[in-house]
Amino acid sequence: MNTKYSDLINQTYYFPQEEFKLNKDNLLFHNIDLMKLVEQYGTPLKFTYLPQISENINKAKAWFRKSMEKNKYDAKYYYCYCTKSSHFEYIMNEAFKNNIHIETSSAFDVNIVENLLENGKINKSTYVICNGFKRDEYITNIGRLINNGHKNTIPIIDNYEELDLLQAEIKGKFKIGIRIAAEEEPKFEFYTSRLGIGYKNIVSFYKKQIQENDRLELKMLHFFINTGINDTSYYWNELVKCIKVYIALKKECPTLDGLNIGGGFPIKNSLAFEYDYQYMIDEIINQIKIACDEAEVDVPNIFTEFGSFTVGESGGAIYQILYQKQQNDREKWNMIDSSFITTLPDTWAINKRFIMLAVNRWNDTYERVLLGGLTCDSDDYYNSEQNMNAIYLPKYSKEKPLYIGFFNTGAYQETIGGYGGLHHCLIPQPKHILIDRDENGILATEVFSEQQTSDDVLKILGYKKKL
Repeated sequence: MNTKYSDLINQTYYFPQEEFKLNKDNLLFHNIDLMKLVEQYGTPLKFTYLPQISENINKAKAWFRKSMEKNKYDAKYYYCYCTKSSHFEYIMNEAFKNNIHIETSSAFDVNIVENLLENGKINKSTYVICNGFKRDEYITNIGRLINNGHKNTIPIIDNYEELDLLQAEIKGKFKIGIRIAAEEEPKFEFYTSRLGIGYKNIVSFYKKQIQENDRLELKMLHFFINTGINDTSYYWNELVKCIKVYIALKKECPTLDGLNIGGGFPIKNSLAFEYDYQYMIDEIINQIKIACDEAEVDVPNIFTEFGSFTVGESGGAIYQILYQKQQNDREKWNMIDSSFITTLPDTWAINKRFIMLAVNRWNDTYERVLLGGLTCDSDDYYNSEQNMNAIYLPKYSKEKPLYIGFFNTGAYQETIGGYGGLHHCLIPQPKHILIDRDENGILATEVFSEQQTSDDVLKILGYKKKL
């Protein structure tokens, strides 16, 4: 009988896969022996595999290049990194090895941009796309960046008052973009995004406040929908509406030459994940080309703002199963040595699923379990895989430690989880390591941050040490 955990995975998925394979009964991730990481660093453990960042960036750039050549699309493509997915310096250093651009969301992002400029990671030709609702400090920082000579900074107008605020802060002429307030899917609790200006109002807004203003140069129309880039009638319908607005605006505004289609590329969240990136890009480029040719306007330069796609597949977390609780005749709870709320908050907040696999003991028999975190919160659990109604893992044994890994967790989890701060029930933030390869493919690891100590937490809470 096929009763081993390895049998289950092989029967359920195509396995091994590009990034996952076995060394005897231990899991390898990008040929990294995860049990060796556990032996060296212990658990709980977060890690970032830096080469995956550059790999994903260059995949996307190649897909767009191929599509533009195929469709005879006579314009440029600009890959922007969406900083809110992960602001860490080690992410930026890896991402900006690849001649890309940057998208910001708030005031402190601009301070990061200035640091990157100062340290030569980006330069004056790098586009800085400034999205988001702009409070006073964000406006001030954008103004300082432009006034200091970074002319490829493009604030994206989110509401009707931002133009006046920016003009009061910025000296001379500067570039701007306008964000479309997309209409969301019917299942959403709201119909129109709170971000941007409505489709029907954009051309009139341009004519009233921008057209005759010699200090403003409109360069970009920005489009993004919350559900991301997916092959659905809803996405294609919204894209067509966006292209129509671009064409109408282009006929009024000769300086407009950029269409920003935002982010939203999905990342692998299951071993059964399928998504044809090249097809989607081909269709997007083809639709823009056809519409612009019919309207006799030049096709726009294409900007994207990929965040999760850039960093998501670089991240992972490893836990040990500490104990098993048989709570009734059907439910076995495997307790991990950390908290999902602390380390993978999206599993708790938005029921997000990541790839979850046993790290060791693949040749042992398996059982159905639930996974529980250490907090005393009843919502601190993970109970199913995206394409299965349960979790199956090698059988718990007190004598044979079991380790599990969650993969492609590199986007948002540290910032949403409050990196370096307080966590629910004061469960400490785990150790985080960085993994890289040199030009010969030799792996190197380093500790980015140690696990939080009680002193770290008490200091945040205001407790003073006795002298």
